[in-house]
Order: sequence, then C-alpha cells, then structure tokens
Amino acid sequence: MNKDPIQLDPWGTAQIDDYEKLFELFGIQPLKVVMNDIPHPHRHIRRGVMFGHRDLELVIKAVSGNTPFAVMSGIKPTGEFHLGSKMTAEELIFFQSLSEKAAAFYCMADLEAYADNGIPLEESARIAVSNLADLLALGLEPKKTYVYKQSEETRVMNLSFIFSRSVTQNMLRAIYGERNFGLYLSALVQAGDILMPQTKDFGGPKPVVVPVGADQDPHIRLCRDLARRHQTEYGFLLPSATYHKLTRSLSGSLKMSKRDPMSLLTLNDDPAIAEKKISNALTGGRETVELQRKIGGEPEKCVVYELGMFHFIEDDAYVQRIYDECVSGKRICGDCKAEHASIVSDYLKNHQRRKKSFIDQAHSLLSNQ
Repeated sequence: MNKDPIQLDPWGTAQIDDYEKLFELFGIQPLKVVMNDIPHPHRHIRRGVMFGHRDLELVIKAVSGNTPFAVMSGIKPTGEFHLGSKMTAEELIFFQSLSEKAAAFYCMADLEAYADNGIPLEESARIAVSNLADLLALGLEPKKTYVYKQSEETRVMNLSFIFSRSVTQNMLRAIYGERNFGLYLSALVQAGDILMPQTKDFGGPKPVVVPVGADQDPHIRLCRDLARRHQTEYGFLLPSATYHKLTRSLSGSLKMSKRDPMSLLTLNDDPAIAEKKISNALTGGRETVELQRKIGGEPEKCVVYELGMFHFIEDDAYVQRIYDECVSGKRICGDCKAEHASIVSDYLKNHQRRKKSFIDQAHSLLSNQ
C-alpha cells in the first residue's frame, strides 16, 4: 500500500477524516467549482456530501448540449442494499434523470463478490434480483438502463483481458497493496465495466460518469490510466467520476459495511429493528442533558444527524433546523433519535412496499440481458 497519510482501500473499511486532503494527494477536483453548472442538483451536491469530481465538465457539457453520455455504477451482490449502496444508486438515477440522452449502465459485480467475499455465482445471482428490485424502487428508469452480471458479459471480459497487457503486478501492487490475484483481476474487470459504454456496441466514445465513494478512487485512477493507454485503439474518453463522503457505521467508527451487519442499516431491515439500531447509534451529544442545554451538541460527530442529512430528509430547511437546534442546545439526543427513527421507519415501510412490486421486473431484466 502507498505511504500517503490517507489510505484509500476499495475493499477495506477506511475512515477519512479530512476529505479536502484528497484534492492534493490524489488530484481529485473540488465539486463546488462546477456545482452551479449542474441542473437541479441532488441533495448530496447541495449539502457537500458529494464533494469532488474528475472531469465532470464533460458530462455537464453533454447535458447542456443535449448530446449522449452515460452514467455507470454497480454493486457487489453479497447481501441486502445498505446505505452506502443507496448513495451510489441515487446518484446514478440523478445523472440518468438529467437528459433523455443519458444511458445508465448497472453492473452486478458477481465476479468481484466471489473474489473478495467468496460468494458463489449461484448465490450472488439470487441476491442480485433483490438488489435490482431495490434500485428500481429507488427510481431507476429500466428503458434507459443496461443491467448485467459481470460473469455473463463477454464484452467486459474481453476488455479486461486486453487491458491486462498494459499492467504489471508491480503496478497493481502500487495502487492496491498486496492482494490475492483475484482482486487484481476484478479491478481489471471493473475497468471493463466502466469503459464498455464507450464501445461500438453502445454507440462509441462518449462521456461516462461513475459516482463512487471516496475509497473507490484507486479503481477510477486505474481505469483512467487504461483508457489513456488504449485511446488510439478505441478512442476512449477518460471516464469522469464524482466522489461522495463515506456513510459511517452506526457506531461512528468506520464506513458502513456489510461485513458487520449490526453496524449498518439496510433497505430490507425490519422497521422496528431499524428503530432499535438508531436508538443505539452514536450521537454528538454531551455527557449530560444539562451540559447539552448549556453549550449545545456537536452534529458533525453525530451519526443520527448524518442519517437524515445524507439519506432520509429531502428538505434542506428541515436539516438546517435540526443542526441549529442541536448546536444551540434546544435539541436533546433522545428526542432527536426518536424523530429520526420514525422518519427512517416510514421510509423503509414505503420502500419495501415498492420493492415488492418490482421483484418480477428485476428477475426479468437479469434473465434477459
């Protein structure tokens, strides 16, 4: 692994305390420079949750010029949709909504699920149906989307094999550290996922944006390098990316991960269980109610505030009111937890009701790719 102060590990549980350091360390560009050019910005953009980008100007130009572009994302089908997956899904849907010329590509990364988590392809195929139903319930437009499993998309496999001639083990070790070779291969396959929308079968070179969490930047850097190396052969444009902050575990210690089920919320959680999880989540409260009333809380440290701000409250004024009441001492953690638990419970009930109506469509889309 490199010796930078911040380690970006796409397969780990990295915690990033200062996202602005990524601008200097890895060349990520601040999103605030271009955010005023993005029409109808998503709440992640408005609230600084999506904080950085690479070459998003290419996509903004395509939107304003009504020319084709693609947005690409995916999921490792290893379990139920958690809030980190929800973030990238919402961002994919947002970019898809910006133009009738926007095509979405969504990958069920079953090969990576096997390489990283040991999930058999038969099991990941079952999980993928549930994951896709979540995505459809969140608002994906299936008529403008190509959904596929990595293991069944030969175009991705062919690209990854071609890319393998351009890399060495030392190069991959420098990016990712010492890994089993399956993860190195899955990184090349993921580059195939990202660049496939620019192949002739999908209309040729075009801007492609990949919304990711900040810890996924090693994949983006590798893919952009491979696109550059194969520009003469394929005419690839370097893929764009947007970066959002990581959703912390409910304990506040690490990013939310499927590896620790009690640390996360999933879209399939029983609403009553979700309420209990929130009641035990980390807050930014003081040691006593009296002290909280006197000097106020610290919402920046509070996972409960983060849940609403990142995921479940669309109204900016409501989020600001929660923040102001917290720092002024007017808002007490117990009441705030109960308020957020009710919001999350209602959201999960509505989402799960919608998801049931999309199961058959999800199965059909994955069976007829």
